[in-house]
Amino acid sequence: MDMTSDKENFDTELNIELKEEEQIEDLLCNGLKIIQRRGVFRFGTDAVLLANNSVVPRGATVLDIGTGTGIIPLLLSAKTDASHITGIELQPDMADMARRSVSMNGLGDKIDIVCGNICDAVLIFGKAVFDVIVTNPPYKRSGSGIINSNDAKTLARHETAGTLDDFIRVSALLLKPMGRFNMICRPERLCDTMESLRKYGLEPKELTMVHSDYNKPPVMFLLNAVKGGGKNLMVKVPLLIDNTNY
Repeated sequence: MDMTSDKENFDTELNIELKEEEQIEDLLCNGLKIIQRRGVFRFGTDAVLLANNSVVPRGATVLDIGTGTGIIPLLLSAKTDASHITGIELQPDMADMARRSVSMNGLGDKIDIVCGNICDAVLIFGKAVFDVIVTNPPYKRSGSGIINSNDAKTLARHETAGTLDDFIRVSALLLKPMGRFNMICRPERLCDTMESLRKYGLEPKELTMVHSDYNKPPVMFLLNAVKGGGKNLMVKVPLLIDNTNY
């Protein structure tokens, strides 16, 4: 059921409150739905790819760093046998939408949403507490590119509240030994990613280049790493997506 408004509404069928400019969208996955807001950063193909390609063992505890409106925890709840999934999001409005989406789907026992800065995550959760971390970190270096006037998009795409190195450094601290790290990012950050991963003891294990056209350079990469794993990187067959946004 899609629903938009210029003021707060209450969806009686789903028993959920919708705020200004919000709508409910069907994720077409196990009946899951998500609250989104027009004009604010919304999940895209990258989030779906990350959820589909993350390595999540049965019974794992998972943290999604920069969860946004909670798309990845929702999808992982359906696609994996994780025991519990936590999402951390800096922006209060986004975290609130994520929490309401979790409640709307009846997943409050399996998913928690925490509002906080990635740089404070060790203070919030402690060290070596998660089996798996997934993240779609900012792909533009601080000071690079055009800064979007929409704060939500700026924080999601630029290293405004935390650098790529911060995301990887903190993930290494939060992961248990042999824990798994799954991420998606733009190809221009691949060298930076590899450098940071090894610096903090996360060994790259699987790399997949994502193309919108095999005759053109890749638009994204998916990478899986293991904390304390041995040196053995597998470069997988490229993934072709049908997406006119890339």
